[in-house]
Amino acid sequence: MSVLYVSHPSSGSHATGPGHPERPERLSAIREAMEASGLPGVVDLPDPPAVDRELLERVHSPSYAASIDSLAASGGGWLDSDTRVAPRSAEAARYAAGAAQRAAEALCSGEASRAFVGVRPPGHHALPDRGMGFCLFNNAAVAAAAARAAGRQRVMIVDWDVHHGNGTQEVFWRDPSVLFVSLHQEFWYPGTGALEEIGAGDGEGLTVNLPLPAETGDAGYEEAFTEVVLPLAAAFKPEFLIVSAGYDAHFADPLGAMVLTARGFGRMAGLLDEAARALDAPMMAVLEGGYDLAALGASAVATVEPMVGRVAWRGDEEASPPEAARALVAPRLRAARRRLHDHWRI
Repeated sequence: MSVLYVSHPSSGSHATGPGHPERPERLSAIREAMEASGLPGVVDLPDPPAVDRELLERVHSPSYAASIDSLAASGGGWLDSDTRVAPRSAEAARYAAGAAQRAAEALCSGEASRAFVGVRPPGHHALPDRGMGFCLFNNAAVAAAAARAAGRQRVMIVDWDVHHGNGTQEVFWRDPSVLFVSLHQEFWYPGTGALEEIGAGDGEGLTVNLPLPAETGDAGYEEAFTEVVLPLAAAFKPEFLIVSAGYDAHFADPLGAMVLTARGFGRMAGLLDEAARALDAPMMAVLEGGYDLAALGASAVATVEPMVGRVAWRGDEEASPPEAARALVAPRLRAARRRLHDHWRI
């Protein structure tokens, strides 16, 4: 089994400035960890093109996309206190979205069945008309749009970044073809992602938020997958599966408090991989957050391992005790299942 690794050199030219956690070294940390791991079957898909304009405009307004180009061309600036546009950021963002598009198209055409997209800037906070939270264009949403354009009728996005994927949620809020599931730390940036946020119109019930308490840990996340995420996948039967793969829920990360380990990320990836294989659905992961370089590299490797058929990575510390995790998480999962009862039989 082979996994396409899709990136672009321009990702390194998105200059966020000294001390910013979302920095170019993130991608070199992943690349070095992949090479050191000896993972078999990881194949580079080199030099993806910039994102197709029409496809980008299925996700973002033309005026917003043009504003990023204009700001970069004028020397750069800040979209908010966290989100910088440097002179080459528009180029990096267009190629990052293009890498996600290219990966989705490659999987839909049968070039491979699995892919990992290692690009920056990340995307899941990018709203249709505004960037925020380090994000300029929504790469995972672009991948979903590409899969839909290639004929896939049902796409599932699972976002396990420590922060709620508010941009992806807004893009697909009324879309019945995309099931968006976000597991994130409760009461955390950007302040969205409550259980009650379930979509609207034809998309009602197709946005599923699982806000989880701090220190949920590996066992708590696995419980969430067993109780909610995997049953939803079985009911929805996606024809294409995308992971918004943020690694800031790792215990070493400075921006979260969920105490996941690389092993935990590998377990979640393995469960989704099993579900995708049962459905004969392609699956890809798109990099979002993750700011401790060692944890980021180890967790990315752990994500790819089940995709190539290798036993989940065993290289870091003990997970949270299952009893403690269940006590923390179980009430949230019961509430989520009650909330979803009118829309899903899970």
